Amino acid sequence: MKPVFTIMSALLLAVIATVNSCPPSDRAALLAFKAALHEPYLGIFDSWTGTDCCHNWYGVSCDTESHRVADINLRGESEDPIFERAHRTGYMTGFISPEICKLTRLSSITIADWKGITGEIPKCISTLSFLRILDLVGNKISGEIPYDIGKLNRLTVLNIADNQISGRIPASLTSLSSLMHLDLRNNKISGPIPRRFGRLGMLSRALLSGNQISGLIPGSISRIYRLADLDLSMNKISGSIPASLGKMAVLATLNLDCNKISGTIPPTLLTSSIGNLNLSRNGLAGKIPD
Repeated sequence: MKPVFTIMSALLLAVIATVNSCPPSDRAALLAFKAALHEPYLGIFDSWTGTDCCHNWYGVSCDTESHRVADINLRGESEDPIFERAHRTGYMTGFISPEICKLTRLSSITIADWKGITGEIPKCISTLSFLRILDLVGNKISGEIPYDIGKLNRLTVLNIADNQISGRIPASLTSLSSLMHLDLRNNKISGPIPRRFGRLGMLSRALLSGNQISGLIPGSISRIYRLADLDLSMNKISGSIPASLGKMAVLATLNLDCNKISGTIPPTLLTSSIGNLNLSRNGLAGKIPD
């Protein structure tokens, strides 16, 4: 009976291991994602072997119940021991493969500060209905923000700063009702800020500096009750400063430096809760209000 018991135990352990590992489809999607990237110095993908991508695959985490891949967290600047051993920051080339969109239970995608990743944000990213964090800061990603990104109604963080993104801010972005942190700094984004920007009712930080954004500051921004940090500096924004910005309850930082803003300084700005106000390098006229 002992050999039979041993065989049954081995089979049971094999079944448990299979149940607790990631689905083959998720593993295949991760390997296709990896195949589009090249990381020559740190070996961060060396651990991406074996059949179970839920355990000991660097930067990959899975949901504890479904065992589907939930998070991809790959940062090129980190205090992780793999960086300390190499005595350098990360560098990666290639592109973000659309195969990532087959990981349909993703809640977080962080592919940040690799400096050499090019290509576009996969248009299919807007189909990842569980996505809460999209952080692609510090690469060389080009192309436009997906036009239907507003479908990601769980998204709380959108950070694509320090890339080469062009085109306009899509109107659908104003449908991101859960968005708290928006960082589009230092890209090549042009056109106006969407008129209905004020629909982003959960937003606390809107960082849009260092682009080619033009047009007016939408008055609807003042309806974003939680907005604490608004940075529109180093763009081509024109028109006057909406007086309603000075009536925002928690706005602490307003940076409009280096634009084409004209008119006078609204007195409301100087009696507001704004502690860090920068209006320099514009075309403002008149006296500074008492």
